[in-house]
Amino acid sequence: MEARARGISRVLWQILFLNLIVASAKAAWGIMSGSTAMLADGIHSFTDGSGNIVALIAMRAARKPPDEDHPYGHHKYESFASAAIGLLLCFAAWKVVSGSVTALIAFAKSGIHPRVEVTAISFAVMLITLGINIFVVWFETRRGRDLGSDVLQADAKHTLSDVWVTVGVLVSLVLVKSGVPIADPIVGLFVAFAIVWAAIEVFKGAHTTFSDQQRLEPHDVMKKVTAFEGVRGCHNIRSRGTGAIVHMDLSILVDPAITVEKGHAIARDLEAWLCGHYDGLADVVIHVEPDDEDQQSRSRW
Repeated sequence: MEARARGISRVLWQILFLNLIVASAKAAWGIMSGSTAMLADGIHSFTDGSGNIVALIAMRAARKPPDEDHPYGHHKYESFASAAIGLLLCFAAWKVVSGSVTALIAFAKSGIHPRVEVTAISFAVMLITLGINIFVVWFETRRGRDLGSDVLQADAKHTLSDVWVTVGVLVSLVLVKSGVPIADPIVGLFVAFAIVWAAIEVFKGAHTTFSDQQRLEPHDVMKKVTAFEGVRGCHNIRSRGTGAIVHMDLSILVDPAITVEKGHAIARDLEAWLCGHYDGLADVVIHVEPDDEDQQSRSRW
């Protein structure tokens, strides 16, 4: 687990460095050129970096071993970081909507178009940062899957929204260059929508952990457990945890004529087998029950 936490932190530091480069380039040129959409994209990218910092802090807490007050460990801090990234996305969306609506109201009242300077540098900045973001999404998604990390998966979705936002900004630059300056704040609103959509996806992932949603499919577990030598049936299959650290408990039915020692030996061997069979399964609690009529009725699906 320690190696996993170090791996996640290493990825977050690498992504933070790239995000700061991307955000600084887009925000600086957005201010200089007067592009609301480009500035909004830069703000969005800064929330990527903020999310990385929040995740790094959370990972320091998540890597602590179980203690008396936290017998299941501190792994949910990683999901807290995912939820924090979602909140940062909501804040970024509000900032983008605020800037875009202000520009549109000014146009509606005075008929004055936003002044946006579009040059070859504008396109160069957006295309280069787009390439960096595409790489970040690919790299962070791959590492998130390898490490089973909720926070890396959430951050990858965050950056993926940045990719679509950047594509939208490029479209606005083309429209502004073609003589439609009002397109800039309008695209800013679409940018905000993309950010909110990313936030919703991040919250969905965090909700799975906080609501203790089943992490392992009970029917699949039942089929595997009942095929294990010495097990005649099972019920009360429950699992919860994060994407990488899963806890499960269940009851198994054994021959009522065997000794308590033999029953617990079956449970011990089954626990070890399940932990080796399911990725991320860190802990299994098995209750041994006699294979009688009452327990058999509970084992029927």
